[in-house]
Amino acid sequence: MAINLKKGSQFNLTKENTSLDKIMVGLGWDMHLIKTIDLDASVFMVGPDGKLPADEFFIFFNNLKSPDGSVEHTGDNRTGKGDGDDEMILANLSSISEEVTELIFVVSIHNAEILHQHFGMLENAYIRIVDIDTQREILKYKLESKNFKGVTDMEFGRLVKRGNDWTFHASGNGTKIGLQGYVDQYA
Repeated sequence: MAINLKKGSQFNLTKENTSLDKIMVGLGWDMHLIKTIDLDASVFMVGPDGKLPADEFFIFFNNLKSPDGSVEHTGDNRTGKGDGDDEMILANLSSISEEVTELIFVVSIHNAEILHQHFGMLENAYIRIVDIDTQREILKYKLESKNFKGVTDMEFGRLVKRGNDWTFHASGNGTKIGLQGYVDQYA
């Protein structure tokens, strides 16, 4: 049975399952007040200094694979229509570069200001982690959309490496800095 997390909580993925290696990070949402919103999932693979080791460690719709081959974005879903995960990130934990100690999962609304769109227009937004080998959902974190009116981008969560352990931190931190603001922060 999957662990359901709340904002600010954390869960050690590898403590009980030391053989866990290949995971799928699924991000999903439903529309509330509008038919389509183009959300873009991104991953910032940062080192101990909180910065990208190189630009190629920023994984998004124009750079789908990390230079070490350990993290792959499966592609941009521009409508969010359909059931299940709207965007997916695949990660092979044992192959992640030694330079990287954190994976930061961010979702931003494409052209949010121009289209006057925000996270308050979404329902059932979540991030989940699935063990690829067993297809078992390990954890899920559902965001409460009522708190996100005016928010145009969101840090859903972080995977943090300490020694050989990977721990997921449920963030749910909304901002209005846009994707470029995150790039400026971590580059």
